[in-house]
Amino acid sequence: MTDWIATFKRGLSIENPLTILMIGLCATLAVSTKFEGAFFMGLAVIFVLTMSSMIISALRRVIPEQVRIPIFIVVIASFVTIVDLTMHAFLPPVYNFLGVWIPLIVVNCVILGRAEAFAYHNSVSLAVADGLGMGTGYSFVIIVLATFREFVGSGEIVFMNQRIVALPPSYQGPGIVLLFPGAFIIFGFMIAGARWVTERQGRRVVETSKHCTIEEGRAL
Repeated sequence: MTDWIATFKRGLSIENPLTILMIGLCATLAVSTKFEGAFFMGLAVIFVLTMSSMIISALRRVIPEQVRIPIFIVVIASFVTIVDLTMHAFLPPVYNFLGVWIPLIVVNCVILGRAEAFAYHNSVSLAVADGLGMGTGYSFVIIVLATFREFVGSGEIVFMNQRIVALPPSYQGPGIVLLFPGAFIIFGFMIAGARWVTERQGRRVVETSKHCTIEEGRAL
């Protein structure tokens, strides 16, 4: 259980796919203009990443190494198709907003990268933990980014045709926030903040280890 939790937590902090590993950025910057779109993109990535990791891990002993990448893509594409058809049927506005980025989840570096780097080499349980952790870490970053961009850029946050929060009508947001240059600038600050937090946590771990070592030495 400890290994499962540790694997899950890596995707939230020290191996976050966006702020640390910096993979899957194209879709992130493209769909993070609206909270609603980012929210459902995050759910889609969690579902596809977790399910594909589970299947690939379960079949890893029978998948020939020479053709593993095409098989990974077939497995991932199957779950992406489920997401695509489900959104098309039940969430047409979200489907229209996300557009081509839904089928492009198939080639998202986050999905394919974790299949190759982790799921293919570990047990089903750990593969599921990795998929959930990486998916959750991805979703958290894209939702925070989209929330900031939509609120600052348009002065409101809309979810399922309902205004969650809105500034006065006189508010005129900086348009650059909703454009790619603004996305890069904001994301840069998010990366810097994530790196600062990660380094601070690392220093705490080192200091704690030194303190424990000193105490153990005194005890001896």
